[in-house]
Amino acid sequence: MQLDEFRGTLKAGEPPRALAAPLAALWHEAKGDWARAHEIVQAERSKAAARVHAYLHRKEGDSANADYWYARASTERPSGTLDNEWQELVQQFLGEGK
Repeated sequence: MQLDEFRGTLKAGEPPRALAAPLAALWHEAKGDWARAHEIVQAERSKAAARVHAYLHRKEGDSANADYWYARASTERPSGTLDNEWQELVQQFLGEGK
């Protein structure tokens, strides 16, 4: 799947079944369901989930909590826009960012 295809799935009522947890969380967040996205990544222990967790708290405006999760993901808070961060995360998890 590519970024454009992923965006196309946002028209559906449910995410594609084969999505890994970090992508499923990004899907729900893009649909406006921050709480569901947070619930998904909070249940995971991977660095990928921590990275999405950080993004979610940054979007929420909770910088301190976001920075904690960026550290857990072994990365720094990006300086770009939230939209750019979302897109970069989707591409990374789809394998486009390699």
